[in-house]
Amino acid sequence: MTVAGIISALVVGLIIGALGRLVVPGKQNIPIWLTIIIGIVAALLGTAIARGAGVADTDGFDWIELIFQIVLAAVGVALVAGFWGRRGRRSV
Repeated sequence: MTVAGIISALVVGLIIGALGRLVVPGKQNIPIWLTIIIGIVAALLGTAIARGAGVADTDGFDWIELIFQIVLAAVGVALVAGFWGRRGRRSV
């Protein structure tokens, strides 16, 4: 993977993660780096699902692939925010 590929993955991860965070209602108390990681994973999984469904390569913009990615990012943000919030409330 080239430097440009890594940078583009980070940018796409940031955008997909931010869109996923916007979809989830309420406040999510997770750091931005975790949002980026969730976004990157959601982008990769969304692309794999779109390719498996045969809708990844279409004429023009791949809206269905983007929807898969955003939905996966929203689910990931909701799950991680729930876990992250409970993690800080535990008493020792």
